[in-house]
Amino acid sequence: MASNTTTGPPIDPTSLLPPYLNLPPHLSAHKYFFVCTLTVAAWDTLVLSPRTWKLFRTKEWPLLKWAFYILRFLMPIEFIIVAVAFFDTKWTTEMCQSFFLFEPIMTGILVSISAAVHLIRVRAIYDRSNEVTGILGALLLLQIVMMGVACGFYHVVPVDDPSQGCIAGPKHNWVGIYWVGPSVFFSTTFALALARSFQSRAQKPIGLWKLMLRDGLNLYGAVWIVNMVNMFFWFIVTPTGPRDTIRTIVTSMAAVLTITMTMRIILSVRGSLASGGSFAGSSAAPSASGTTRSQPSAGGRVGTNNGTGPVFSINPASQGRQTYTLEEMRAKAERDWVEDGDGKSSLNGNPHGFIDSKPEATGENGVGVKVTIERQFE
Repeated sequence: MASNTTTGPPIDPTSLLPPYLNLPPHLSAHKYFFVCTLTVAAWDTLVLSPRTWKLFRTKEWPLLKWAFYILRFLMPIEFIIVAVAFFDTKWTTEMCQSFFLFEPIMTGILVSISAAVHLIRVRAIYDRSNEVTGILGALLLLQIVMMGVACGFYHVVPVDDPSQGCIAGPKHNWVGIYWVGPSVFFSTTFALALARSFQSRAQKPIGLWKLMLRDGLNLYGAVWIVNMVNMFFWFIVTPTGPRDTIRTIVTSMAAVLTITMTMRIILSVRGSLASGGSFAGSSAAPSASGTTRSQPSAGGRVGTNNGTGPVFSINPASQGRQTYTLEEMRAKAERDWVEDGDGKSSLNGNPHGFIDSKPEATGENGVGVKVTIERQFE
């Protein structure tokens, strides 16, 4: 005797998951991407630790150094706190209502400090130009105003269950001006940095790769790219509804990369950080005569070679002055290397292979050979 069995509708496996795991597709992608953001922030924090300590040991404390340490410590603190609110399943709706503005406010402060660093640095590479300072200062002020106004129009993104996370999102589309200000500012600083670098390259040719690394153009470019991608998600990608977090999916990564690249811009400055440092390409610019001269010593003089290259002026104590070009000095050194049988070249008589720091007097009055060097910096 056959038994009659009835089968109901198939069971959806996702219905068996707890609410904090049963997430809409975009919210799930948002959480995965936020984990990537935390990974980038943690990795960069670890990698920069030795250079952070080295910078701390310097005696000067200019504005760029203060900005570096503010960004260095506040950035990981902010995103650790935001991560707790995002992933802690015990957060209630009331707790989220009291907390949701923390991320946009803190991010606005850190991004504005980063923008101020760009202003100081770009102003420095333009030799403290008042015009550049005025343009960037106005854009920075506009950015601060736009971000401050936009913070007042964030709200808690509605979710199916409070355990799915506390997320701040915009109430209206135009709240995207929060990121318009920084995007315009960083686009301007990137363009100005590019223009200054290629201006120096026109004066003294250099490979594009070396130019990029010398002037940190890759750092400015990274900041610009991540802000442009963020703008794409804010204004071009269309959310499916009020619960969709697709607009803000890249904002955390944009903030972290902007801050970390800005810290690397500070660390890439050569020499002192005072007044924004100096421009590396300025040393490559030729002077009116095509050479950079050193001051002559008391007993020597600076020789010239009609612009053919560096010149050594060698003044023996008991002889007339004699001038050698750098090429002649190199040729003589090569001959000495071949003629010497001990394999030490010009370091003869020194068992350790070092040049003695105290020269031996050979002249009648205790004066040896005086060397004055005229160099053309490459």
